[in-house]
Amino acid sequence: MNIRPGVYLACIYGAVIVVILFFILLRPGISNPGSVLTINSDPWGAAVLVDGIYAGVTPAGFFVPRGQRVIELRLPGFVPQTIEKNVGGRVFASLIFPRRVEIRVALEAPQPALAFIDEAAEFVGWTFAGEPTAARQIPLSLSEGAYRLGPAASDPAVREYMEDIVAAAARFAVTRSSLRDLIRAKTLLDNSGLSPSPLTLLASAQDMIAFLGANPAAALALGEVLTGDAQSALLASSWYERAQEAATAGMPGAELWVGGVSLQAGGLNFRQVNGGYLTGRNFPSGTTVNTFYISETLVTLVAWELFLAQHPQWGREYTAALVEEGLAREGHLVNVIIPGAPTQWVSAVSWYAAQAFCQWLTGFLPPQFAAWEVRLPTEAEWEHAARVGALNSGIFWEWGKDPFAPFSFISAPASALVALGSPERPVRGGSWVNAPGSVDIQTRGSLPPSFSSPFVSFRPIIALRGNQP
Repeated sequence: MNIRPGVYLACIYGAVIVVILFFILLRPGISNPGSVLTINSDPWGAAVLVDGIYAGVTPAGFFVPRGQRVIELRLPGFVPQTIEKNVGGRVFASLIFPRRVEIRVALEAPQPALAFIDEAAEFVGWTFAGEPTAARQIPLSLSEGAYRLGPAASDPAVREYMEDIVAAAARFAVTRSSLRDLIRAKTLLDNSGLSPSPLTLLASAQDMIAFLGANPAAALALGEVLTGDAQSALLASSWYERAQEAATAGMPGAELWVGGVSLQAGGLNFRQVNGGYLTGRNFPSGTTVNTFYISETLVTLVAWELFLAQHPQWGREYTAALVEEGLAREGHLVNVIIPGAPTQWVSAVSWYAAQAFCQWLTGFLPPQFAAWEVRLPTEAEWEHAARVGALNSGIFWEWGKDPFAPFSFISAPASALVALGSPERPVRGGSWVNAPGSVDIQTRGSLPPSFSSPFVSFRPIIALRGNQP
């Protein structure tokens, strides 16, 4: 077209530059207008939902398309906050200089103590998962709860209760990660959720030393958790030596009354065990039990069939429904044919099934036992009965009533222990498959309450109502 190359090449290059500038500076703002929202919350860690869709965790920054948006912040234990925002946009250079909107929200916890219990319960659940690995990390639930809810500790009553929960959580610090989370939670709580100062760190250290002094057997717990030089120094200390001596000390004998109660439902016979106090490696000093009656045997198949006749929903044919409700697992009442396995007693029953049987059996108590109930024994009751020779163990592992804590010898307020609970229940006594001498009356194990194992059965007791931890 008789145009010099210098002219048409310049026009072509100019057109290319215009197109590039259009796609960089104008097209993003035209095709996808919106703003970058920067959302902060106090405390941080709240989940952010935009129009019901999860977008991140505060502090968070993300792009939101233009229009009327509903932004919701959620944090366990805090009142959810909803914000309606008309999000605008920028057409020119929105890719390089996007329109930014900052939102700050202060969250409120109406019941901080209850919210802290939820965080502590999550901490307890994670302690059963073992040490974290590079591929499986564990959240710092307890200390995050102390950070978020620590400001509420300015109320002395709330602070005392939260400290009780931390003391109860110490029973579950079975890994180095959980011990770190526990110590971090204590220091944050002592500083009302803020970063500790040298003075508050010193006060926290003094409290921890006092706690260890009040729980001498804590040396045994630390001996299992620590590693390397720290563990070697602890095992060589006189503190650890004294803890071992206390753990292996004999338990005072208690009188076993040779009378009892015989219930016609399945022919179960109960022997009276007088109350007493316990020593040893499983309980805090000063632990006591009151008088109760314990079945001389495990629950027989005859007794179990009588129970199923009135409550068929616990039968094997209803396993799928029980599993769906979380009351059992696959294998419920499955008869595993193993050479040498005892066949006289019921096994492969969940903790919930055992509880239901005990509730049914309560209806067969004689009139003079109107204030009593049939239930599973606590660990203290089971071990106390074993000490005085009131039961023959080793046939099957036996369910216990109370929530399981790995370091049950650490003392904590009863209300905190009940509030914290545990995802597992104790089993005691060993079974016929355990090697001779591998299990004694102080050996402890635990299982989820819905677990149905062919090596687990149960033995009921008769106790005054409310007479348990």
